[in-house]
Order: sequence, then C-alpha cells, then structure tokens
Amino acid sequence: MTKWVYTFGDGKAEGSAEMRNLLGGKGANLAEMSRIGVPVPPGFTISTEVCTYYYSNGNTYPEGLDATVKAALAGVETALGMGFGDAENPLLVSVRSGSRASMPGMMDTVLNLGLNDATVIGLAKRSNDERFAYDSYRRFIQMYSDVVLGVESYLFEDVLDDAKRDANVEHDTQLTAAHWRAVVDRYKKIVAEELGKPFPQDVNDQLWGAIGAVFGSWMNQRAITYRRLHSIPESWGTAVTVQSMVFGNMGDDCATGVAFSRDPSTGDNAFYGEYLVNAQGEDVVAGIRTPQHLTLKGKEKHGSHLPAMEEVMPKLFDDLCAIRKILEAHYKDMQDMEFTIQSGKLWMLQTRNGKRSINASVKIAVDMVAEGVLTKEEAILRIEPQQLDQLLHPTLDPKAPRKILAKGLPASPGAASGRVVFTAEEAEDWAKRGEKVILTRAETSPEDIGGMHVSEGVLTTRGGMTSHAAVVARGMGTPCVAGAGEIRIDAKAKTLKVRDVIVNEGDVLTLDGSTGEVILGEVPTIQPEMTGDFATLMGWVDEIRTMKVRTNAETPLDAETARNFGAEGIGLCRTEHMFFDPARIISMREMILARNEVGRRAALAKLLPYQRQDFVDLFTIMKGLPVTVRLLDPPLHEFLPNTEAEQEEVAKASGIDVATVRATVHQLHESNPMLGHRGCRLGVTYPEIYEMQARAILEAAVEVSKTTGEAVVPEIMIPLVMGKAELDMMKAVIDTVAKDVFAKAGATLDYKVGTMIELPRAALRAGAIAETAEFFSFGTNDLTQTTMGMSRDDAGAFLEVYRQKGVVDSDPFATLDQEGVGELIKLAAERGRATRPDIKLGICGEHGGDPASVGFCQTVGLDYVSCSPYRVPIARLAAAQAAAKAKA
Repeated sequence: MTKWVYTFGDGKAEGSAEMRNLLGGKGANLAEMSRIGVPVPPGFTISTEVCTYYYSNGNTYPEGLDATVKAALAGVETALGMGFGDAENPLLVSVRSGSRASMPGMMDTVLNLGLNDATVIGLAKRSNDERFAYDSYRRFIQMYSDVVLGVESYLFEDVLDDAKRDANVEHDTQLTAAHWRAVVDRYKKIVAEELGKPFPQDVNDQLWGAIGAVFGSWMNQRAITYRRLHSIPESWGTAVTVQSMVFGNMGDDCATGVAFSRDPSTGDNAFYGEYLVNAQGEDVVAGIRTPQHLTLKGKEKHGSHLPAMEEVMPKLFDDLCAIRKILEAHYKDMQDMEFTIQSGKLWMLQTRNGKRSINASVKIAVDMVAEGVLTKEEAILRIEPQQLDQLLHPTLDPKAPRKILAKGLPASPGAASGRVVFTAEEAEDWAKRGEKVILTRAETSPEDIGGMHVSEGVLTTRGGMTSHAAVVARGMGTPCVAGAGEIRIDAKAKTLKVRDVIVNEGDVLTLDGSTGEVILGEVPTIQPEMTGDFATLMGWVDEIRTMKVRTNAETPLDAETARNFGAEGIGLCRTEHMFFDPARIISMREMILARNEVGRRAALAKLLPYQRQDFVDLFTIMKGLPVTVRLLDPPLHEFLPNTEAEQEEVAKASGIDVATVRATVHQLHESNPMLGHRGCRLGVTYPEIYEMQARAILEAAVEVSKTTGEAVVPEIMIPLVMGKAELDMMKAVIDTVAKDVFAKAGATLDYKVGTMIELPRAALRAGAIAETAEFFSFGTNDLTQTTMGMSRDDAGAFLEVYRQKGVVDSDPFATLDQEGVGELIKLAAERGRATRPDIKLGICGEHGGDPASVGFCQTVGLDYVSCSPYRVPIARLAAAQAAAKAKA
C-alpha cells in the first residue's frame, strides 16, 4: 500500500533529508532536523505523489488519504496534549507548500488554521492574552479568505487601515483586543458579502480547503513563471506540510525571524539575519514591518537604532547560534533558517540550503574547503554554473561621480541603470520595447515575478534583507536595494520623491546592490577582474575537468575576451560574419553577381587580403591553440541588398545595371534557405570560394608561425555535409591549395580538415565520413532543427505551449534534446571513432554554454565544447561538475 503521509516531531521522523523528492525540501528538512534533535514543532507531510495523483485524477485525492491525515493529526494532538477544534485547548496548524526545489513565495501558505468563533475564546484563555488570540484570528481569516476562498486581500487591508485610523494609531501592535474583535467581525461580514455564505467554522473543512489550495497553487501563474525561469519540471509537484503552530506574537517574550548561517550577500562567515519581537513570520518576509538585526555587528554595520536579538534575548540568541553550527555542520552548506520564539522557547520551523549571491557562493565554497568541510570536488558542485554570468559583467566605476538620492539595504549585489517603472506589468511592457528598467515598489510580492525577471534592478522602500524582493532578486542575480525608507512612492502619479527631489516614470536611476545606494542618472561601469576566490575556484575547476572548453569567435575582441575567460582555442569561427564589413561587402556582392568563374575569382581576389588578415589576428591571439574555421555557410542571397537604393549602389559599384541585380536577387531567393543552396553545396558549386578561404587560412597560419615561432594548427571545417563524397571533394580543393601555399612560402605546417555534423544523414553516415574527416564538430543548432523539423526562428510561437503540455521539458534550442538529437550525437561519435579512433569530437552550437548540455557531452566522451566568450567560465565549471559527478 502506498504511503502518502510522513510524520515528524518529538525527536523522531518517518522521513529524512534524502527524501526531498517525495517530501519536498521543507518536509524533508523538518524531518531531518527532528531526527538530529533540533526542536521542531510536530507535524506531518503529505507527499508529492499525492500532488501527482491530484492533477492526474481530476483534482481528487487517493482513497484513504483522509483517514491517514486524520491519524497523523491525532498523533500531533497526543504529542502536544491539545485537540484540533477543541474549544478549551485548541491545536492550531500551518499548512505550507514544499517542492523539491526551493520556490520562495511562489506557492500558498495558511497559518493559524483551526481558529473559529469558539476556539479563539479557548486560545485567549490558554494564552491569557485576548488581544493575541483575536489578532491571530483576523490574520487567519484574511489569509484563508485570500488563499482558499478567493476573496481579494485589499478588502481586508482597507478595514485594517480604517481601524488604525479610527484608533489614531500607526502600527498593528497598538490595536487592542477590542479593536481586533471588531476587525474580525468586519472581516467575516466581507466574506459573507463576497461569497454569499459565512466564513467556514468547521476546522476539518478549513484543513482540507487549505490542503487543496496549496496543491492548487502548484499551477498558479507565478509558480508556473518561476518554474519556467528556473527550469523546474511541472511533473515534480509539491508536498504539503501540516505543522503545529508556535506563536511569535503572544507578547514581548516571543519573536520570529529568519537567519542565515553566513552572510548571503558577501559569503562572510558571520551569523546574519533579522527578527521581530511579538510578530508572526510573514511580518518579517513580507516587509510589512522593518525588522531588527540578530547580531550587534549587523546592527552597527547597517546603522540601525533598533535593538539586536543578541542584546534583547541573549540566552535564546546563544541557543540559536548553537543550532546554526549544528545545521551548517550537518548539511555542509550555508543554511537559511526560520525560527519562532514562543514564551521564551526557541523552535525551528525550517532550514534549507540558502539562496545567495554568486559572490557569496564562490566565497563560501572556497572558505569551506579551507575549513576542511568540503573537498574541491564538493565545492565546485555547490556553484550554479549559470550564476557565474553575474560575475562576468560590469560594476559601477568607483571613480565616477554619483549623485546619491537615497540609501537602502544592499539586498542583492551588482549594479544596474534603467528607467523607473512602478509596476511589474509596466516593467514587462517597457522591456518589450527594448528599454532597460528599474522596478520600483513599496514592496514586491510573488505576483511581481515576471516584472522582476525583465528588470535590470529592483528598488523597494520597505522590507529587509530577507524580504521577498531581496530573496528573489538574489536568486535571479538581479541587483536590488531594499528598505530605502526615505523614498516616498506615489504609484498613482507614477513618481517617487526624496525630500524635494521628484523622479518621474521613465527617468533614469542607478542602483548599487552592493552598497544600497540609489543614484540619480546613469553611472559608468568597469569590467570585473577574475581574481581572488573566483580565480581559486576556477583553478580547481581546471584541475578537475577533463573536457576542453573553446569559444565561438571571429573578431579579435571576442577572441581576446574568451582567452581572458580561459578559452582553450576557437571551436567555431564563422567566416561569413567577416564579409559584412562595409569595406568587404561590395566585393562579396561583386562575386555573387559575377556572370562566370573569371569574374568570381576577380572579386574573391579582392577579399583574400582581408580574410588573410582576419586569420592572422586570430592565430596571433590564440598563440598556438587550435582554431577551427568554418568555411562559408549561409546562402548567397543573405549578402545581397533588398532595398532599391542599396541595389542601385551595388549595380553602380559592379558596373552592371540595376535590373541584373534585381534578377539575381530574385534568382537566388529560396523557399527554405536553411535546407537550400548553402554550406558545402556552395563549395561544390563554386569551389573557388573555398579555395580563397583555404588560401587565406593557410597563408595566415604560415605567416604567424614564422613571426611568432609558435606552431599554428588550423582546423578547416566543411559545413553541412550529408555524406563522404562532398567532404572528399572539398578536402581535395584544400589539399591542392595547401601544396601551392607551402611551395610559395618555402614552409609547411600541419592542418586538419573536418566537418560539421548538423544533418541526421551525416550522423548516420559518420563512420564513412570519418575516413576523410579528422574531426567532427556537432553543429547542434542546425542538428536540432533538422532532427526535430523545427525552425528555431519560428518555434517560439508554440514551444511554450509544448512545454506547458509536457511535450517537451525545455526549449531544445537552449538545452540539448538528449533523447533525439543526443542519440544522433552518441551514434555519430561511436561510428566516427570506430573508423578513426583518434578523431577529435566537439560541439559548437549554443548548447556548448548550457550546463545540462555540457554534462551530456561529458557522458558521450566529447573532447571539447565551444561557446560564446562570456559563457566560457560557465562551460568550464559545468565540465568540471560533469567530471566530478562521473567520478563519484
């Protein structure tokens, strides 16, 4: 019989940390903490398999789940000596989501469940605090009504604002029990008016309503968006954890907070976090009240006048420090912890590996190796390769003048400039128009995820370092300044104001997420230096990985950039990009318009010096590292003009009439150019084109080898072959040119001739092709198109629908389709090696910089991957991780 529910608490648990796929991260870690003796309020977790069943069976539950939940709840009642729905001694519970991957704020939570008109009286008597009881009840009504019943939250907020105004107070904590009773009555009236029925009083109905809402929230829009942005499969589902409530809002000996075992922004080994006295957890993370620092150091660093937990509750602070050490040592990673103090007792509500900036990730990994906690292999596996991208882009120039408008908390490091917008919807609209934007809000909520994703930076006027804005921005690598309290936002007028300065929508601000500064206008930036902890980590990466990483580059700037990032050669030099330079395009067009071979050769002779110099530059920069040059690939019509004015210019330069130019444009037009007259088909038809390119490559190689004294080994790549015959023809052309070049230069050098495998037929015929080819480079962009019958330029119209409906897990042009395209690569590699055991194998499509695809290349045994310059460090790290996993 399938087990659907797993209990935890009182030092025991039916689950463990290894069961996160089944229990979700929250449920698995609660079970683990309970097992190792950390104080955890008892509860139980309904597994992710129930979520899968729920969506596969028309939003229904498996048979017997209700009885299993009832039994687990009875165990919690026994452990605590309370009764669920008991009017005298009521047990209250929280109902929370928990996927195996952390999705902060994306799904729903209900707290204080079990309160009704009877149990609230019992809670007041038990706590001897009527104000606390009715405050908890109003929170429950608002949260349950919003999450489960679908009543808009602003209706309740308006009532609360009215109550504070009528009582002439500023903060919720200043309202009395009588005020809260009146608020509860008004809240219940809102529910009755909106739904036509009263707020549910049966606690079991409340429980199943909340469980259903949490499972339902797996498919809410913000969760769907978050999963898409973070490549989390829909099939994983969420678990639901039901846990007994402990209260941080029962008085001044109660508190709630969020703590990190190390600083999540810098990675410093310093206890870090925030708390609030007499509050519930959502008060901290929602940014509704400005939280206080845990430590005196944190308080002093941020210039806070509010007392730190270390000075207000020293004994409990010591207890929390001890648990910090226990959990970090146990999980061997920086922990993000939630805690509540009820009547002087500390309870841990959650721990998870903390989200952190990439700077912090690198520092923590390097420090933990130095501390003997991690091995180098374990350390590199802790870094998310895609996050490295955040280290490779500019930061603010410290010497540049800046007019500081305001200062908040440095919630997510990095710097960004953009135009101010005040809603997530506006951010998305402006971004679609090509504008860089700064999303500016009083506080963000999970609904803002789409706008946050497209924004260069996020600015909030409320909330702390653990607010929604801070946590989500850090996870995205987006600079964020939070809690800039001196800024006043007028969302209706679309302005923000600091003292006498007004900033309108569309004005430019710069954020420094590392200092918390908000700056008027745009501030210049500088390139980062790959030194310190980053250099140490990448040194380990290069020790561990077995696969080489090259770059796709055809300009000196790209080649230099890639070398600085550790590229070990060029895996793809697209020669066609070189012909679009204004000084060359006229000659290229002359060649295309020529009526015969003599005319074509005359035009190609004009291009030869340019092309040769291109390769001299690249070979010089690469200093003996391999350079793979792909000969001309795109169809010729791409080089011809489409406008009348340009056609007249070409006609004049070529000495022919405009009608001839137009006729040639028309003649070269193709219905499906991707599968048309391109690649090696051009070389077969017009071998003089590939002759010129081969001459330029080989003459440049000889020149550089003579001037530098370093061996230059060019790799000449023939694109789009479908079999051995085409490659044989083109290799014969190259070999003939080579003999001539070497004879005239009085020198020889080694060169290789190989091909791109980008057609399914070429993959199938790889054994025969390898008789001639000395290397294969898998052109995964076109191989994906030709294998899947899918144009990457047009697939966007339906790919998201395919992903939502489970046809594909991800965009196959971003992450390699291992089942189809990957199978062809594997087969071609096997057949190629069977013919030529020393054949060199690599990939050069965009997949070369995608970590999941790099991992696949490791399993197939490719020699290298090639990617764009800024993705070289990402590919290096992904290759090392793949090697480390293969060893484990």
